[in-house]
Amino acid sequence: MTGRRTLVLVGLALLGVPAWAQEAQIVDLPAPSLTGNVSVEAAIAARRSVRSYTQELLTMAQVGQLLWAAQGITDPNGVKRAAPSALALYPLEIYAITPSGTYHYLPQGHRAQRTADGDLREQLASACRGQSSVRGAGVDLVIVGVFERLQRRVGDAAKDLTLLEVGHVAENILLQAVAMGLGAVPAASLSPDQVAQVLSLPEGWTPIYVVPVGHPATQ
Repeated sequence: MTGRRTLVLVGLALLGVPAWAQEAQIVDLPAPSLTGNVSVEAAIAARRSVRSYTQELLTMAQVGQLLWAAQGITDPNGVKRAAPSALALYPLEIYAITPSGTYHYLPQGHRAQRTADGDLREQLASACRGQSSVRGAGVDLVIVGVFERLQRRVGDAAKDLTLLEVGHVAENILLQAVAMGLGAVPAASLSPDQVAQVLSLPEGWTPIYVVPVGHPATQ
């Protein structure tokens, strides 16, 4: 099987297929840091909305840390995540749009699936009423709701509970950004249908919130 797999990958390379596509579009993210130099209290005190960023790129380790803060597995049993969820049903999905590609976070194993090559930030900004913070961010984290995961258990309360969970996740991202010396801002002004189109989301997956993150520009 190993030899066959090697032949397949060589063939794909000769056809010009990107490496991320050759590997089923799955990448392992660097292990998240569980220690830092900034206390929770200091991060809360320092948190401000930052809408202007430098052109300095974020590393994959930084992107992975932000994704972990949003929905990372924090339970030794591999179930519970960084943000609370009603009935632990986790109706949220997180996408990271970077200048080089778009990733869908996979909490199990702390991995990401690369869903698009190239820079989709301009398209995302257009879907977010032209917000410059979205266009210029080092990474745009898109929080997507899948309401049906809760509807089977809680009925009409599914949407409200999902929206509450979005708030938990967004605050985790904002505080993690502060702790990493980055700037961030929550961006709620968006067209869900347009964002879904940019991300090629499955039917029933609804974009709710975008959090641009980057290296703060000097004011």
